Amino acid sequence: MRETSAAVRLGLSALILPLLVHAAAAFGEESAAVGDLLADRGAYPDPRRFESEIRAFADEDRAFPPPKGALLCVGSSSIRMWHSTIREDLAPSTVIPRGFGGSTMLDLLYYASRIVVPYEPRAILVYEGDNDIAEGVSPETIRLLFDALVLKVRSALPETRIYLLSIKPSPARWHLWDRMKEANRLLRSACDADERLCFIDVAARMLDEKGNPRAELFLEDGLHLNGAGYALWRDEVRAILDEERSAR
Repeated sequence: MRETSAAVRLGLSALILPLLVHAAAAFGEESAAVGDLLADRGAYPDPRRFESEIRAFADEDRAFPPPKGALLCVGSSSIRMWHSTIREDLAPSTVIPRGFGGSTMLDLLYYASRIVVPYEPRAILVYEGDNDIAEGVSPETIRLLFDALVLKVRSALPETRIYLLSIKPSPARWHLWDRMKEANRLLRSACDADERLCFIDVAARMLDEKGNPRAELFLEDGLHLNGAGYALWRDEVRAILDEERSAR
């Protein structure tokens, strides 16, 4: 159950606000952006709801230590439900899958010191923002949180490349697509300004000739991808990885 008490909201703000203010200053954001985030903080669920899943990742790491310099794949259920095939799909890259379903950009920022930095990955593939928009969070806040995530990663892993998947259009959340498109625009802008970031647009090929989401790419819930949907993502991500591998 989501905790919405004033004490919880105050605690979360005290935890993340220094990162967000730092991000706003570093990326030249207007002070209004920080104000927007403060207004949005009540829309976010408490990141601590994922504590058991994060501990399970740590237990797995102790039992089977993952290699350094891998491709770390993190994000919400669209990453978690890719776990079964993502290693094969993105070969020959060595992949560490760490998706946790229902997560947001805030959750990833909150746990980055535990499920991102310790792996010392060569690169990170991120999918977040979908659930943020569904929670009523503004596109501007998502961008600011991504900026903060980049700063957090950069402070520990200055050479690590970050690949950011666009928020996908889906039948179940089609009514939110305008806000998702704006979030994608802002996130693409962030990536375009830094050569160590790469925005991967999976959304364009997920729309049909009329501009509607392609239902054949989704499970019956109209939200999560089926095999055809993941094949599309595989092709888009591998095209970028292969191109960069050839350029080395």
